[in-house]
Amino acid sequence: MENKVGAMGGGRVWMLCMCIAAIYAAYLTQGIVQENVSTTRYGEKQERFEHLIFLNLAQNVVCFIWSLLMLQLWPNKKGTQAPLTAYWSASISNAIGPACGIVALKYISYPAQVLAKSSKMIPVMFLGALVYGVHYTIREYLCTFLVAGGVSLFALFKTHSKVVSKIASPNAPFGYALCFLNLVLDGFTNATQDAVTQRYPKTNAWHIMLGMNLWGSIYMAIYMFGFPSGNGWAAVEFLRQHPKAAWDIFLFCLCGAVGQNFIFLTISRFGALTNTTITTTRKFVSILISSLWNRNPLSFQQWTGVVMVFTGLSYQIYLKWRRKSQHSHSDSKKSPHAVELLKKAK
Repeated sequence: MENKVGAMGGGRVWMLCMCIAAIYAAYLTQGIVQENVSTTRYGEKQERFEHLIFLNLAQNVVCFIWSLLMLQLWPNKKGTQAPLTAYWSASISNAIGPACGIVALKYISYPAQVLAKSSKMIPVMFLGALVYGVHYTIREYLCTFLVAGGVSLFALFKTHSKVVSKIASPNAPFGYALCFLNLVLDGFTNATQDAVTQRYPKTNAWHIMLGMNLWGSIYMAIYMFGFPSGNGWAAVEFLRQHPKAAWDIFLFCLCGAVGQNFIFLTISRFGALTNTTITTTRKFVSILISSLWNRNPLSFQQWTGVVMVFTGLSYQIYLKWRRKSQHSHSDSKKSPHAVELLKKAK
């Protein structure tokens, strides 16, 4: 019996290590490719790929195909899935939000974009306190102060001229505004997805991935090819003339599909808190790699801002882990009958 338990424990550790390695590999590679697509000048004419929103459409299509294949290989037989119509509203914000984050790379550097998108807790706490009257602890406000102060410090100090020269249209205020809009829309997406999974608890991760990316593909295709401002055909023509750009975008999409797959797997097997810990540390490493790999030097003050942000995020994760541990410990002290009643009450 003990050997069986030990083997199961070893299996979970192996699965967690595989998820961490896959998420890091997928998103670190995607970050490098995304930065290359937004800064590289392709062909003899040294042209930039200006249609960055097309990346969002391409990723939606690839992720939809990936989830369809996963459902064919491992169909869900546990119960009723959520209807595909349940995802239409969340997919609107999920289509617009990431598109804003991608377009922000025209105006700010990749490290600045990653740092701004890491400050999701700021609008969440702001809206929670202002709209819903949520009361936060001093420690939670300290985390928010560190994150907000770090982002502000990073933004206030001048970006190195070498980094600015790679940006298509340097405009820091507009770039940060797009990242903030990305965060707000992500919050709506997450809340809507939670509502769907609560209503249809048997829905698996790949079905959610399928529904979200199906609607996202439809919305983005309508925008890119149905409106003159979408420039979808211009993007296709650019990729036809520059196969290297087409390969970069395919690699970007493939990394996104693999990353989404293992994020959903991590959440389903180990919980959202474990996933948050992995993705937060991954973002810090993304900034470090961007600075070293792409030779994007950051000033001492900007590195101080980066450290402040991830100190605040790390402390917030620690508080959540401790709260979860204390909750589990208090439950373990109760009688089995009391625990069962508590579960039914929830």
